[in-house]
Amino acid sequence: MAKFIDLNADMGESYGRWTLGADEEIMPHITSANVACGFHGGDPHVMRKSVLLALQHGVAVGSHPSLPDLMGFGRRVMDVSPQELKDYLCYQTGALREFLRSSGSELQHTKPHGILY
Repeated sequence: MAKFIDLNADMGESYGRWTLGADEEIMPHITSANVACGFHGGDPHVMRKSVLLALQHGVAVGSHPSLPDLMGFGRRVMDVSPQELKDYLCYQTGALREFLRSSGSELQHTKPHGILY
């Protein structure tokens, strides 16, 4: 049986005029990317660019959802109901899934961010 090591990184966490990380430099060296879905980092434009960059390099794309906490980078405790949490995860993952679908690809995995794990 062949061994496979998945080199995974959190990507697409920039938003607006704020830049975080060196996605373009890192992407060619990983096999899967967890793309931020807008609640702790990322925005629609960054999500689209991250998907296209990952696909260009043959990198599997997964969603990286969080609680709606840009100021705390998704790391603060928030009092949310189980249904609210489900809605947040559905909303974020659905957005990334559509960027992938419109680019001819599909979602490969989900990795929760921050306080969610």
